[in-house]
Amino acid sequence: MSSSDRPTGLIAKSGIELLTWGTPNGHKASIILEELKAAYGKDYVWQGINIGENVQKEPWYTKFSPNGRIPAIVDHDRNDFSVFEGAAILAYLTRHYDPEHKFSFTDPDDLSRCEQWISWQTGGLGPMQGQANHFYRFTKERIPYPTQRYVGETERLYGVLDHQLADREYLVGPGKGKYSIADIANFGWVNVAYFGGIDLSKFPNLEKWWKRVNDRPAVQKGTSIPTQSKITNAAYLRRLKEEPEFKENEDKLKELGDKAKEQYNYKYASP
Repeated sequence: MSSSDRPTGLIAKSGIELLTWGTPNGHKASIILEELKAAYGKDYVWQGINIGENVQKEPWYTKFSPNGRIPAIVDHDRNDFSVFEGAAILAYLTRHYDPEHKFSFTDPDDLSRCEQWISWQTGGLGPMQGQANHFYRFTKERIPYPTQRYVGETERLYGVLDHQLADREYLVGPGKGKYSIADIANFGWVNVAYFGGIDLSKFPNLEKWWKRVNDRPAVQKGTSIPTQSKITNAAYLRRLKEEPEFKENEDKLKELGDKAKEQYNYKYASP
């Protein structure tokens, strides 16, 4: 559910209202809300905050997200309490609306491990892959050093995840692990690996995990808010097969990325 016009304020009076856009951080919030909806019937409404039009910088929005970034939520059932930052939203929603701990933990050690992997994502994977996206894909001047620096660091971090998942299905939990907000936090970024110049197939454990999480119906719904993304791995690989011009452009980007690595004698290593 969303307003059809450019948002200018909140539209709900009860329940959770999500203010978001289709980015890796935005998908953290929409995925957990879809998971809670599937598990408990917890419904919510959302509005698309078009970051290309700087809606997230408008005063009505920064009232809920002072940093002028997405996502944010407003909990109308708790005195219109607002939460910004994806990691904080994951913690808030499971604290208040996951009574059976289907996506969180009660064991203090697993709770700490979950917090650690979310912190790792917010402090490492997200910022580094964000820079990889920028220098690999968006800069008008193709600058070799930061391209290989950030793509390489993102590959290193993917190696950390790949190692963690060597004998596990999920990042945290006893045995082979349990699907949780630790996985949701990291999934959004891994789900756009190819967009940032990362070949996910080089990380077999991580690729299996990505497919496992991506197959969840709630994840499919959550990554479709506000619209179907063209930069997720599945969409990217499909476009490579179906759009010759897109493949030609991507091959050129990869060639530039490979040359940048060669110029600075890049060698993959992890951790």
